[in-house]
Amino acid sequence: MIAPGIFRTYDIRGIYGKDLTLEAAEAIGRGYAVILAERGRKGAVAVGRDNRPSGQALRDALVRGLTGAGLDVVDIGIVPTPLLYWSLHHLGVVAGIQITGSHNPPEYNGFKCSVGTGSLHGAAIVHLRDIIAKGAFPTGKGVVRSEAVIDRYVADMKARIGTLPAGMKVVIDCGNGAGAVAAPQLFAALGLTPTMLFAESDGTFPNHHPDPTVVENLQDLIRSVRETGSEVGIGFDGDADRIGIVDGDGTIIWGDYLLLLYARDVLARTGKGQAIIFDVKCSQALPDGIEKAGGKAVMWKTGHSLIKDKMKEMHAPLAGEMSGHMFFSEGFYGHDDALYAAARLLRIVADSGRTVKELLADVPRFVSTPELRVDCPDDLKEGIVRDALAHFSARYKVSDVDGVRILFDGGWGLIRSSNTQPILVLRFEADSERRLGELRAEVEAWLATKGVTVGTGAGH
Repeated sequence: MIAPGIFRTYDIRGIYGKDLTLEAAEAIGRGYAVILAERGRKGAVAVGRDNRPSGQALRDALVRGLTGAGLDVVDIGIVPTPLLYWSLHHLGVVAGIQITGSHNPPEYNGFKCSVGTGSLHGAAIVHLRDIIAKGAFPTGKGVVRSEAVIDRYVADMKARIGTLPAGMKVVIDCGNGAGAVAAPQLFAALGLTPTMLFAESDGTFPNHHPDPTVVENLQDLIRSVRETGSEVGIGFDGDADRIGIVDGDGTIIWGDYLLLLYARDVLARTGKGQAIIFDVKCSQALPDGIEKAGGKAVMWKTGHSLIKDKMKEMHAPLAGEMSGHMFFSEGFYGHDDALYAAARLLRIVADSGRTVKELLADVPRFVSTPELRVDCPDDLKEGIVRDALAHFSARYKVSDVDGVRILFDGGWGLIRSSNTQPILVLRFEADSERRLGELRAEVEAWLATKGVTVGTGAGH
């Protein structure tokens, strides 16, 4: 029996040896062969993995399943997730699977799956689960070959970004994640000698957890930026597809404000009127800033797979999420790559001759909460969101793109159902602390009538 709970909206993920077993990994490989056959895809599958201790065993089981179903495999070894995506454009493969637990603790692992250059998600992952449950797989004898991709990837990034000024003072925190196997080489190739933090590959993450959306995980980066007098600090999550930034003062620049930097650059260089896509958790400063810069601000559903789909649909040059996923189709391949995002930010800073703080000096600073995660059973959360839509839309203007974003006078509040956990996600923003407290109190009082209590421990 394969635990059905490992099949999530965006990927497959679980605790190694508990619900994510070697049996499951092999079955996923065999089921993938069915998916590819259904879609008429014939050719090899790229397989990469992050640096978690369970990665090798899961890789061996997955490859056993793929080759046992007749598929050839191109093994690209331990790499950040974006290098698996990059390989889909460069290795002549028809699909790819990255073994990664992303920003989860080290006991987790999982699979991010691609067919062609698009991600497998939503109903397609449910379909893969159903295929595995039926157990009818093709058989064959695929072959495995290894390809080293880091040098080629770095050369591509250098061609795209160019050489950066050698005097730029930058701190890079790899968090001991998979970014550590490529970041030092990449930034050296771009002409920099950054201060590197935790650039030793160690998938037990001995120094701090690699999730740059959590304030405590950025403390080493903040301290180092201040101590070294650096212009900017950059942190990566465990598989380097999400980026975190602090400015020269050590102030955290969240994903929405970072996306605005990229948006202004793209719109100024390549023309106004283009769509810039962002998720529902982003500050109101972002759409206001996009429109002011001549872009079309498009709010969409949270989730890297969903954002990528919307980006393709609208031919948008750029998209991003509050969580630090940044997607570039202008000058890049359209997927999220924190290493490229870091290099691109440094290019913007270098070309402008201004600091990150100066580039954002004219953007309003609202008062906001972090992402508040409130326990709510899976069988209740969707109904509560529906009830919230009915209740608040009778009183305020709301957006129901993803959950309920309520536009109050002087601020907004969000209630959405997590796609991956039994929780409701809340966020609030306002033009003053007093107004923030009022908005939050109104929403939390309504949630209390539904039996949902927002505890003081709710946070990022």
